Amino acid sequence: MTEGGSLVFCDWPEPGIAVLTLNRPKARNALSGALVAELHDWSNRLATDDGLRAVVITGAGDRAFCAGADLIERQTMTGAERTAHTEAIAAAVEAVAALPMPVIGALRGFALAGGAELALACDLRIGEPNTVMGFPEVKIGIFPGAGGVVRLPRLIGASAANDLLFTGRHVDADEAYRLGLLDEIVESDTVLNRALERAREIAANAPLAVRAVKAALRASAGLELEQANEIVSRFRRPLDATADYQEGLAAFAEKRPPRFTGR
Repeated sequence: MTEGGSLVFCDWPEPGIAVLTLNRPKARNALSGALVAELHDWSNRLATDDGLRAVVITGAGDRAFCAGADLIERQTMTGAERTAHTEAIAAAVEAVAALPMPVIGALRGFALAGGAELALACDLRIGEPNTVMGFPEVKIGIFPGAGGVVRLPRLIGASAANDLLFTGRHVDADEAYRLGLLDEIVESDTVLNRALERAREIAANAPLAVRAVKAALRASAGLELEQANEIVSRFRRPLDATADYQEGLAAFAEKRPPRFTGR
C-alpha cells in the first residue's frame, strides 16, 4: 500500500511499520520546499497513529539518502525566503525526531547538510559502504540550521563534532561508523531490508514501553543525573498498570511469545 504526494511516499510493508521515502532521486532527494512540506505533513500524521510501532526513513535511488537543502531552488529566493526555507526544514526534521515511536534511517549514498541532520533525527542509522555523511554548510557561508549543532555533539562528542562542523568535511561509511554516526554498515542492496529487520525487532516489543523509553530518553537528555532519574520515573510508573505488562509476565511464566496490544 502506498500513499502520499509525488515527493514523499509512505508505505506500510507490514502492520505496525511505515516506510517514508524521499522521492527526488534525480536531485539526490534534496529538500525542496514542497518535499519538506510533505515530510512534515507525513510526520504529523504518523505521530497520531497509535498502531504504528516503528518508522523507517530512506531516499529513492542509490545516489543519496538526502543531499540537504535544494540549493538550486534557493538561488532564486530572497533572504527572507531562504530563512523561511531553513526554518521549514528544521521544523520537519524536529517533527521526525519527535515521532513517539522509534525511527530508523536507511542511508544509501550521500547524507549531507540538512540530509545529515535528518539522519541525526533518527534513533538508529543503517548505512552501506558508499554512504557519505557531512555538514558542509560553512563551505557556502551558511549554518547547520536543522538541529545539527545541537544533536551532533550529543551523539559523537564535542571534539569530533567541532571537527565536522568547522571543516565541513565529508566522512566515509567507515569513519561515520567509528564516530557513531552510523550504527551498522551492510551491503548496498540490503540497507532497506536490514532497516526493516530492526523495525520488526522493535515492533515485536510492547509498544507502550518502547514509546515510554523513547520519550524518557528525549526528556532526560542533558539533565543532571538526579533530575534525569526523576523525569524517567514519570514515564516508567504508568507501565506498571498496563495490560501489556500483565501479558509480558504471563508469557514469561508460560514460556511463550507475548501478544502485545498496546493497552
